[in-house]
Amino acid sequence: MSEVESIKTLEHRITELEKENKLLHETIQHLTRKLFGRSSEKTSVLDLGQMSLFDEAETESNPKAVEPDLKQVEGYRRKKFNGQRKELLKDLPHEKRLCTLLEDDRFCEECQTTLVSVGEEFMRTEIEFIPAKVRVIDLYRETFECRSCRKNGLPYMEKAPVPSPVIQHSMASPSTVAWVMHQKFVNALPLYRQEKEWKTLGVELSRATMANWIMVAARDWLTLLLQRMHQKLLAENYLHADETPVQVLNEEGRKNTTDSYMWIYSTGKHCEHPIRIFEYQPGRSGKYPQKFLKGFKGYLHTDAYSGYQKVEGITRCLCWAHVRRNFVDALPKDIHSPEATLASDGIRFCNELFEKEKALEGCSREVRQTERLKQEQPVLEAFWTWVDFHRNKVLPKSKLGEALNYAVNHKQELMNYLKDGNCSLSNNLAENSIRPFTIGRKNWLFSGSPKGATSSAAVYSMIESAKANGLNPYKYLCFIFRELPGVQFGQYPEFLEDYLPWSPDVQAVCK
Repeated sequence: MSEVESIKTLEHRITELEKENKLLHETIQHLTRKLFGRSSEKTSVLDLGQMSLFDEAETESNPKAVEPDLKQVEGYRRKKFNGQRKELLKDLPHEKRLCTLLEDDRFCEECQTTLVSVGEEFMRTEIEFIPAKVRVIDLYRETFECRSCRKNGLPYMEKAPVPSPVIQHSMASPSTVAWVMHQKFVNALPLYRQEKEWKTLGVELSRATMANWIMVAARDWLTLLLQRMHQKLLAENYLHADETPVQVLNEEGRKNTTDSYMWIYSTGKHCEHPIRIFEYQPGRSGKYPQKFLKGFKGYLHTDAYSGYQKVEGITRCLCWAHVRRNFVDALPKDIHSPEATLASDGIRFCNELFEKEKALEGCSREVRQTERLKQEQPVLEAFWTWVDFHRNKVLPKSKLGEALNYAVNHKQELMNYLKDGNCSLSNNLAENSIRPFTIGRKNWLFSGSPKGATSSAAVYSMIESAKANGLNPYKYLCFIFRELPGVQFGQYPEFLEDYLPWSPDVQAVCK
């Protein structure tokens, strides 16, 4: 090899190492930001300059900034709004408590004459916490007899009806089962911690018993309603879907460390009934949404996961929030550096789409579709031109290269939302619905069995559907467990309609 060829080889090697070094630095910064930085995806950080816990001092520093004096610090006051406290407390019961003098102290210190009340003045408002308490209800059934028939030798007796139990041969009541579910699936309180709380209330209630309550109640009552809701979900034209891993123990033929998945299916923002259905499955294969969504024909909003391609007869709409997220991840440590310009431009394109979309929220389907073509399509055309121009000028394996390639590879699905005014720009609806599950997962870590995971999916479905319909989840669960056990839904399945979260009766009782 000649000296010139050796030099060229070394130069090429140096260039490759510089690229590799750059990619490694970018990866470290990205992982550091994920581990220690903000979890919010709000892109106001582009203006504020704060991208992580570690680079805040560098990005926020300004040598020309005026140091605040003591008067400025002492003069700081929290901004108050008239009537704010009154608005916060308007739905709570109020109790008047009068501070007065004891009878023995109602005398004038000058002449010893008895004092007479001449009025009272308001001093302040406080909220009082009343700890929970448990009581035992002993149910008795009264028996009635017709004395007249008895005299005529035709004894007639009738017993009063008794509410059907939520769980047979159990001390569980509708309120206790609903509260256990509410604590675990709304407040993310694991059963072992609930066990301790029940003990402080004087009840030795094991986590095994509570787990049994959840599984039996979900199987006997919630699953029936979910089957009805599933039918209505498939009849809609706009759905959202997402999935997240969950660890499930004791799955047949699988290690405990193997990831299973919790899937979420949701009706669109403009559908008649807000429905959220969770489904546990042992894997992430596309056959699961294919089976669950069999019969659905419409627009399906998802991320770019290829498994959804197995769902037949649909039009996929991909999420622009994912596109923006990729550009946010591509921002370097110093967001004011020249290298940050392209990523910042990509974020601004996405932000402009979301701003225009927000302005169209209150419009009708037809107006929204027309205005999208008028206002958003020019932004999209500019974005794709910008992507095509810069795509081959950045490192393909860099975060920015991945963001650009992601957009290009899914261009058609990202543009499909323009076809119908009721389609959404993002899949945030499904992601927000599955977030309570991901938060709870951090506390309870895993499900003890496939049956437990299936029960959890049923409870999450009812709770998130209740929230989407403006209901109090605890009141709704109480209503179901109190009223549904006595209904002859086996003979009259249509009776289940009265217990769905948008039913007028449910809306009247469970707000």
